[in-house]
Amino acid sequence: MSQMEETRGKKETMRLEIESLSCNEAFARVAVAAFMARMDPTVEEVDDVKTAVSEAVTNCVIHAYGGGEGKIWIQAEVEGSLLTVQVRDSGVGISDVKKAMEPLYTGKPEAGRSGMGFSFMEAFMDEVQVDSVPGEGTVVTMKKKLGQ
Repeated sequence: MSQMEETRGKKETMRLEIESLSCNEAFARVAVAAFMARMDPTVEEVDDVKTAVSEAVTNCVIHAYGGGEGKIWIQAEVEGSLLTVQVRDSGVGISDVKKAMEPLYTGKPEAGRSGMGFSFMEAFMDEVQVDSVPGEGTVVTMKKKLGQ
């Protein structure tokens, strides 16, 4: 029985806690890519997920914590052919999620941010949900069905 057949139908979870440092963005994307390898994804699927994770983690570093200290929690879950990735912070939160998700909108224009983070997440994943409470933090939940 192959690894894919062994894990098919089972729900498996990976949890990761990292410091809010821009250098940890690469580590987060590689960790999620390694975890999803058990699903036998295509190179394109891996690249899509890595890009989405990078954007979510970068949002935490730049927007949630403003480049300051904080924690970022990443949870990846595999169930059948569905990959779910959650990126959570306990930073400043987002007061208007709908506005923040508009293409080209940025809360940090002075920092040269493009305002495309959520747009990239939505382009590369099948589903993106953002839940945020100002002063408490944000949870970005992204889903992708692999092998379509």
